[in-house]
Amino acid sequence: MSSVKIECVASEGFGVGESPVWDEKEGALLCVDITGRKVCRWSPLTQRVQAIAVDAPVSSVALRKSGDYVITLGTRFAALKWKEQLVTTITHVDKDKPNNRFNDGKVDPAGRYFAGTMAEEVRPAVLERRQGSLYTLFSDLSVVKHFDQVDISNGLDWSLDHKIFFYIDSLSYSVDAFDYDLQTGKIGNRRSIYRLEKEESIPDGMCIDTEGKLWVACYDGGRVIRLDPETGKRLQTVKLPVDKTTSCCFGGKDYSELYVTSASYGMDKEWLSRQPQAGGVFKITGLGVKGVPPYPFAG
Repeated sequence: MSSVKIECVASEGFGVGESPVWDEKEGALLCVDITGRKVCRWSPLTQRVQAIAVDAPVSSVALRKSGDYVITLGTRFAALKWKEQLVTTITHVDKDKPNNRFNDGKVDPAGRYFAGTMAEEVRPAVLERRQGSLYTLFSDLSVVKHFDQVDISNGLDWSLDHKIFFYIDSLSYSVDAFDYDLQTGKIGNRRSIYRLEKEESIPDGMCIDTEGKLWVACYDGGRVIRLDPETGKRLQTVKLPVDKTTSCCFGGKDYSELYVTSASYGMDKEWLSRQPQAGGVFKITGLGVKGVPPYPFAG
């Protein structure tokens, strides 16, 4: 795999870069900066990042079938009109937990938006435990809560046959699988398929490739790892020049480029001087695999 190439395509110095999503229509990469409170779009043509500021920590962004985007903002599901820079609230969750915010989110193959919450961090990965829940926003804009007692709701994706939902609660140091019912959006029979090793650190965002293997960004581990969810084996490790790798998605014309977001939040001057690209967005090419295009929210 000597052909693997890693380049920093956007050195934005994000506090917590997250939720990369390829927007095929725009030929651009979407992502968010949670602590910087902005939704961003990077164009490979202009090599520039456009950003829209929002009024709360924004933790995930997804495509919308009717056009534009949906986001998770504070403890709200919201709609974002890009040109107008207009954000409208769809619905609120965790109203009884003022210290909570959404974290990672992703749309399932039927167009439902899954996203989970967590308590606000005191410092990176330090927070009040078991305050989060996992939710789904349906296309009729109703919300279902699947379970609570979550530490840091993170990486989500679905198997190629749509029968398994993959999910990460970061502080469990485990990648989990659930049986998935695509008709109803119900999940059940939770089990661990991979436990992270010490040097891999904390599992964060995740995506799937066309061979059904999972790619997991390892926060504080400075890498993405490729896992076989059937055997529970790690197949590949790609190390990055920054420690706080946060999430990943495939993009580019044929979805053969892996985009990885990162964070700089919680790093002191000395650490940042050693890793000047912290908080940047990276593009990895030459992996020899392709990804699955993102699904748009149907509502």
